[in-house]
Amino acid sequence: MKKMMPWIATALLAITLIVVVVFVFMQGQNKSENTHTAAAAEVKKMTADEIVEVSSELGEIKTNLAGADHIIMVSFSFKLSDKKAKEDFEKIKSITVKPIIIQALTDTKAEELRTAKGMQQFNEKLTSLINEALPEPKLISTSFSDIVIAPM
Repeated sequence: MKKMMPWIATALLAITLIVVVVFVFMQGQNKSENTHTAAAAEVKKMTADEIVEVSSELGEIKTNLAGADHIIMVSFSFKLSDKKAKEDFEKIKSITVKPIIIQALTDTKAEELRTAKGMQQFNEKLTSLINEALPEPKLISTSFSDIVIAPM
């Protein structure tokens, strides 16, 4: 029996390791499937008419950027979850959304908006800030439609 004990321990250890590896592998598969499923649901193709029904624009905003040595003129496009959300958004965009944008821009340096990655991060931040201020957070995305940054 003493000669069998190391073999039994080795076999149990090997079986345990195999079970752990299979478990970890299956967890990784589930996460990647969930990611692909969520991405597929989010990328649902919309027709041009559907996009127009859920999109809103905010015209030219002029303000200083952080550091007060640059001025920005910018326009935004917003994509909302549905037509009702767009109607509600249209009612409050001048009195609620515009001040949020101005505050966010005055806290942003010109260098942060000079790259596509910086602009994308700003848009994500802005979407989050606006959703916090909305009665029902239904803003899906924010994007620049026009942008001009000039030194003062």
